[in-house]
Amino acid sequence: MPQHQAEVLWRRNGQDFLDCRYSRTHVLKFDGGAEVAGSSSPHVVPAPYSDPAAVDPEEAFIAALSSCHMLWFLDIAARAGFRVDEYHDVAVGEMGKNEDGKVWVARVILQPKVMFSGDTPPTPERHEQLHHAAHAECFIAHSVKTEVLCQPRLA
Repeated sequence: MPQHQAEVLWRRNGQDFLDCRYSRTHVLKFDGGAEVAGSSSPHVVPAPYSDPAAVDPEEAFIAALSSCHMLWFLDIAARAGFRVDEYHDVAVGEMGKNEDGKVWVARVILQPKVMFSGDTPPTPERHEQLHHAAHAECFIAHSVKTEVLCQPRLA
């Protein structure tokens, strides 16, 4: 089976650190060469110790679920003969506390809006089936215990 790699790099850069007043900004490096600014969520660690413009772990988790679902959806739709012109998801992660009282991403709601073209776009029922099939194939969804809901919309 393939392996995937991501690097996370943080440096103290002269900050005291032991006073807990240090920057949580870091760099996320991916095996294809992309680099993204990372930080803790400003909902967890306030600015200036977090960078609201950077990607926090919760956002990255939600984006990974959304991206994986989309990639499977596109593949399944193409193989079924449906031409997708645009796919736009505004995914939302809801935080909660688990049975041990620990904070976690309790639910992720995918809200993909899909625009089709061609002579025979899918019916609303078939559109739902395509999303159900995509969710059933998504590697990331198989890897988590968070509830993942998909609420698709036709454009």
